Amino acid sequence: MANKRPRKSAEEAGNGTRLGDLAYSRILEALFSRKLEAGTFVSQADLVELTQMTVAPVRDALRVLEAEGIVVIHPRTGIQLVKPGMELTRATYQFRGIVETAAIATFAQTATDQEMSRMADRHRAVVSKIEKGGLTKPVLVELEHLEDLLHGSIVSSLENPLIDANYRRVRNYVRLIGLDRRLTPTLALKSMGEHLTIIEACRSRNIEASVNALKAHFSAALQRSIRLY
Repeated sequence: MANKRPRKSAEEAGNGTRLGDLAYSRILEALFSRKLEAGTFVSQADLVELTQMTVAPVRDALRVLEAEGIVVIHPRTGIQLVKPGMELTRATYQFRGIVETAAIATFAQTATDQEMSRMADRHRAVVSKIEKGGLTKPVLVELEHLEDLLHGSIVSSLENPLIDANYRRVRNYVRLIGLDRRLTPTLALKSMGEHLTIIEACRSRNIEASVNALKAHFSAALQRSIRLY
């Protein structure tokens, strides 16, 4: 007799997504949207109310967030949301530099002309919107998408699930670091210009130029971030 598939528990039901994963996403989004302030303490009860979930999935989420360094659980004083400092900022950009410098050679050789053209067009479109109307809410959303699009495409070109999983964790650090940064139209335009330089180097299939453009972008981004400290 074939083994029956185990039934999902109530904690694991919900459109095929474990409730712990959903609680994890809700806590992170609350942090990135500033409903939760980095560096502050919250209780488990606070997070249950915030996520509108039961205790068990919130505990599951907290175990993952603690392992990823996003929270520190203090037995007597509560749950502390980590506030990034210079050390985490440097470590994050160092990791990104190591991974993406290796990956961009593959991306420059394997990404299609159409893919890179569409990517460049989206960047130029948002540059035009910033120049005409500044940093509106839709523009800020698109800037976030373009950050994920370029760097995510570079990393995913390696087709390595282990690197993908670790990079998603590092992406959370990048968003966390960005919470303290006051983005201005000038800074946004600089970042988009650096992205376009990377894309054009990749379109030319020039690996050395692609690597140099990426390194220059990370160096500039790191300097923009550490000025906060």
